[in-house]
Amino acid sequence: MYTLAIHGGAGTIVRSEMSSEKEYKYKQALIEALNAGEFILKKGGSSIDAVEASVKNLENCPLFNAGFGSVFTNDNTHEMDASIMEGKTKNAGAVSGIIGVKNPVSLAKEILMKSDHVLLSGAKALKFAIDKGLELYSEKDFFTPSRFEQWLISYRNDEVMLDHSGDSLIEKKFGTVGAVAIDVKGNLAAATSTGGMTNKKYGRIGDTPLIGIGTYANNDTCAISCTGHGEYFMRSVVAYDVSCLIEYKGLSLQAACDEVVKNKLVKIGGEGGLIAIDKLGNHCLSFNSEGMYRGFCNSYNEKQVWIYRD
Repeated sequence: MYTLAIHGGAGTIVRSEMSSEKEYKYKQALIEALNAGEFILKKGGSSIDAVEASVKNLENCPLFNAGFGSVFTNDNTHEMDASIMEGKTKNAGAVSGIIGVKNPVSLAKEILMKSDHVLLSGAKALKFAIDKGLELYSEKDFFTPSRFEQWLISYRNDEVMLDHSGDSLIEKKFGTVGAVAIDVKGNLAAATSTGGMTNKKYGRIGDTPLIGIGTYANNDTCAISCTGHGEYFMRSVVAYDVSCLIEYKGLSLQAACDEVVKNKLVKIGGEGGLIAIDKLGNHCLSFNSEGMYRGFCNSYNEKQVWIYRD
């Protein structure tokens, strides 16, 4: 049996402010990302390959704040973060502040598979990507008009903005994409990728590339990918906290996720959510915001995607 879950960000995503056309596009993009990962799992492929495939698909879609759809920094560039982890070995790879790589999640996987390190950053990480033959993009390749308009508003007001990517500024989300999976061999994996916050300064890094915070996988417990206001997720060590509640307190996956997302994070003002799969193949899509782009599929031919809380 296999299970796969994905997310495309959480936040203030209001049904009344979303056009039917835009909603359809988001749902189709989520289904395509599920299909990309499920294609691998159906053939008996590994969970690590499946989560990479799903996240790459989301990175290639301009609707989401990752890869091609990444937001602009204060310097009018794109600085992306990503991480990936496998639950069997607990090996992980991550990259922060990367510019010019088409699919940061694939770079994170290369770091996992072909280096002695976990986290690489900036220009030296780009050199590693070039040495490994990963596909590169120029800055103009990452340009999207809607993201540039967001950046102009933020830059003129000298403020850091969340990912406003809907038909109005009411749709405010924490732009991150991610996937978690368990394959037919019972191995868990998780991956997360983001373009960060619009107009971010000084090389700001959020929770996405930090193992145990934005991403975590452990065959004994669960696989987690987070999306939210990174500073709060870092302070709460969110992904590992969920795993700990399962391992040391014996909580169910749903109870552990809800304790962290709907109790602990809320108490400190943290907004967002996460997707999770445990060692038994149970899945959980937990969030404390108005909505979260999310979906799951499994070997029972169940496949669903959602956007809003209801």
